[in-house]
Amino acid sequence: MTETTPPRPTPPFGSGRPRSPELRLAADALAGLRQDLFHDAFAYRPLPPLGPDSRLVRRRSGRLREYAVWAPHTAVALLGVLAMWIDLFRAGTFTASALVCALLTLAPVLLTLARPAGAFWLSLAACTVIGAVTGDPMGGIWTPGGFFSHLVVLTVVAIRTRPRTAAWMWALTGVYGFFDASLFGHVYARDDVAQMMFLSALILLVVAVRHVRKEAALEVTAQQTVTEHERSRRTLLEERTTIARELHDVVAHHMSVVAIQAEAAPYRVENPPPELEKAFVTIRENAVAALTELRRVLGVVRAEDHEAPDAPQPTLADLDRLLANVREAGLTVDKTVTGAVRELPQGVELSAYRIVQEALSNALRHAPGASARVEVSYVLGGLGLRVVNGPPPAPSLLKPSPGAGHGITGMRERVTMLAGEMTAARTTEGGYEVTVFLPVAPPAAGPEDGA
Repeated sequence: MTETTPPRPTPPFGSGRPRSPELRLAADALAGLRQDLFHDAFAYRPLPPLGPDSRLVRRRSGRLREYAVWAPHTAVALLGVLAMWIDLFRAGTFTASALVCALLTLAPVLLTLARPAGAFWLSLAACTVIGAVTGDPMGGIWTPGGFFSHLVVLTVVAIRTRPRTAAWMWALTGVYGFFDASLFGHVYARDDVAQMMFLSALILLVVAVRHVRKEAALEVTAQQTVTEHERSRRTLLEERTTIARELHDVVAHHMSVVAIQAEAAPYRVENPPPELEKAFVTIRENAVAALTELRRVLGVVRAEDHEAPDAPQPTLADLDRLLANVREAGLTVDKTVTGAVRELPQGVELSAYRIVQEALSNALRHAPGASARVEVSYVLGGLGLRVVNGPPPAPSLLKPSPGAGHGITGMRERVTMLAGEMTAARTTEGGYEVTVFLPVAPPAAGPEDGA
């Protein structure tokens, strides 16, 4: 005996059954129509005045500048008055019906300034009322003024909304023309609809292209802003990475020296006590462990293709070579050294060199052809730096080359890393001055110094 499976009930339409692409497309289109022209169709959306950056406002001055912000409102109102006078001139008389029809021609145009979607519906309704009032079966769907008024309404609403709304208004205008011709039986309805659809299609196409170009320009501007922000951020990160690499090199060098000296120290003392040997072993183990941890943590700032430089890091002793390179680039620079020249910690020497290098690079970029002066002061408790450049010569063929704007930031980060102080400001002569003080702890007194 064969067991039959009872047929499954067919689910009602739309419940659980996937819709076809055509149905989804139609549903999305109707949703767009409802959102653009039905939902809050008569909501108050006033046309804002022109901003101060508008070309029309920017080129005016005084009282004209105050009035120029209302130029779009004035233009729309004048177009509405023109449409009204077209119908009054055609009627040739100022009867009550002619005046009502003229006002119905003007009203939708003025309404576009406050309620754009509602102005479109009012324009269609006004056309129907005007057709009923005139009752001329030999005429077309629109009076000349109404025809012009509806074109103005379509144009203004399309400018104030989106291309999709313009497409819906164009389609609904065609549908309205077909039903109006069937309802009132106008003789020239077909010609009116053809002319309206052709002219409005041209106008709305121009408006749609304008919308697309404007959106593309805004998108390009936004993309350029993001790109510039990312470029500035990348430049800042590269500067910080460079500082971290140099910090890694300096600290790793000193920790290596500590480990080597701790290992060799017991052999420099004859018969050292076990406690001293144990202390040196502990110092070496801690130094090696710290060096390993330092390389593990700070080593990630090195790119995979970055190789440690074979030459030692630059110091203040290399300033003369730096100044020679700058002079070859076209900057007249002098150097003054005051105080007792002495060897400073490697981190201070390297940071001082980089600060002078960046300050002179800024002078080359922002003040080409100017002269500069570098002052290095060895003072008690630290090192003073002063780099000042004059203004660029007025008749100069060289133009400033603005950078990313992170040179001062990089110098401040170096100074902050060493707990120093820095000021950077323009001089009264029109140049720029960078002043830095890097503190240096005095060397610890040896056993013979305290004897």
